[in-house]
Amino acid sequence: MIELYLIRHGVSEERGDAWPDDGKRPLTAKGMSKLRGAARGLARLGVSFDVIVSSPLVRTKQTAEIIAGGLETHPTITTLDSLAPGGSNAAVLTDLEKFVKRERIALVGHEPGIGELAARLIGSRHAIPFKKGAMCRIDVETLPPSGPGELRWFLPPRMLKSLRR
Repeated sequence: MIELYLIRHGVSEERGDAWPDDGKRPLTAKGMSKLRGAARGLARLGVSFDVIVSSPLVRTKQTAEIIAGGLETHPTITTLDSLAPGGSNAAVLTDLEKFVKRERIALVGHEPGIGELAARLIGSRHAIPFKKGAMCRIDVETLPPSGPGELRWFLPPRMLKSLRR
């Protein structure tokens, strides 16, 4: 069984004149703080990752670094272009073959893509809405998945934060 953890990036700076290049928009200080709390919540649950795979955009890479830093195992972080906005689910699933020897893989992405990917992984036709910083675990038998996986849990950011206590 392979555990896939889908994570939407944390709260980031607003689009606008200050950030004309969307790919370089960073997390806000508050967004970073909330993610640190979420990482502590995951650690309390005993969650660990073999690898964290992120979209190449700044805010997702920062999210991956904060989550990795809050876990005891300090997993490696890598990027996949297919997780960037506009990437296809088919491309993400094909790219996951690179991690076939891993058992616990976290994917950090954007909406609506991460919600659409979650739906595809569980066999739903309707995207699952992810708030910024939300996470879910879906277990699949193989990579790429040959059938629907099992949604084990879905935690909005507020719930993750409350677990850190």
